[in-house]
Amino acid sequence: MKGNERVAAVGVGYSTTGRRTGLTSWQLAIQAATAALADAGMTAKDLDGVALLWGVAGPAPEGLDVVDPQDLGYMLGVEELNWYATAGPSYIGPALQAVAAIKAGFCHTVLTLRIINQAVSAKDQLARTDVAPEPTPALGDSQFTAPFGSVSPVQSVAALPTRRHMDVFGTTEAQFGAHVVAQRHHASMNEEAFFRDPLTVDDYLAARYISTPVRVLDCDYPVDSASAVIFTSGERARNWRKKPVYVESAAYSSVKYMTFENLDDFTQSSPFHAARELWKRTDLRPEDVDCAQLYDGFTIIVLQWLEALGFCGLGESGPFVEEGHTRLGGRIPVNTDGGACNVGRRHGANFCIESIRQLRGECGERQVPGAEVAVWTNAAGPFSGAMLMTAS
Repeated sequence: MKGNERVAAVGVGYSTTGRRTGLTSWQLAIQAATAALADAGMTAKDLDGVALLWGVAGPAPEGLDVVDPQDLGYMLGVEELNWYATAGPSYIGPALQAVAAIKAGFCHTVLTLRIINQAVSAKDQLARTDVAPEPTPALGDSQFTAPFGSVSPVQSVAALPTRRHMDVFGTTEAQFGAHVVAQRHHASMNEEAFFRDPLTVDDYLAARYISTPVRVLDCDYPVDSASAVIFTSGERARNWRKKPVYVESAAYSSVKYMTFENLDDFTQSSPFHAARELWKRTDLRPEDVDCAQLYDGFTIIVLQWLEALGFCGLGESGPFVEEGHTRLGGRIPVNTDGGACNVGRRHGANFCIESIRQLRGECGERQVPGAEVAVWTNAAGPFSGAMLMTAS
């Protein structure tokens, strides 16, 4: 079986994105896929692979179908699939599935998607049915954490590592605020962002806590969304409408079974492993990177990735951000689309898309001048991944 030496991204697209859109996951997926195909200037008949991750942030609305990659390919009009997959965590899973399958020679052009719907809250369910939801039992590991208040990712994924970073390295809440303010500044130049009004560190410090020391402005914004990227082989990359953006290196990491509370070290978890592997697979170095799009489910994750990737030293991310190095014009502009805290929760796909747009030179007012190398990351704690992309 003949493989492919290079893989490139050639099309990107978003669905309608917003709060409680009323759209099914299938409708979101079709919209994003159609947008990515149009961006690439291709039709579904040019595809031979589909990799996606579907999910809902909480209990699925009644009747909401799970999106299957085979069915989606058929609905789009793909005549024959050579590759199809569902994978996690978050968007990095489908992206790495596509890259690996193309490099191995299983297929040549893969549509990748991350589709996510908002949860149906207990309040919504009660309003719809007049029946309160059953209490959620604490099963498995959660029986040891839920009774003590750790009932959601904001405690295990955000509050615990945030507090640990503060205790070990002296990171301050104002330094977390500096990151939030910088991201909002970038979002102010992005018409696709939901939140564009300027913020100050004082505004951040006045925001309510969700789980101390994590504030509401540290959390990504829940939305209904689908995001799509099309990857293809290097030999086909220049057949399409837009300038190809090449995958230089990538890494997938797991350092623990699927739990955050039992990590051996909250300050050096899977992003450090993923980053080591990423740099092993390329001659490029951190100083060669022009912009970094770092997963921001919570603020602390961005700071962890800055350290893991070598943009600053261990424990130095707080002062690094506070000194302005992650703003446009700084040493390494970070989350130039505004991040998921401002553009809405896309589970990492927006960072891949922003990297591609930056390397194409399509970002207008927020464009990093002469951007040639970008890195984007996804997830944190026990599992994560990263991808390094180049303009040529």
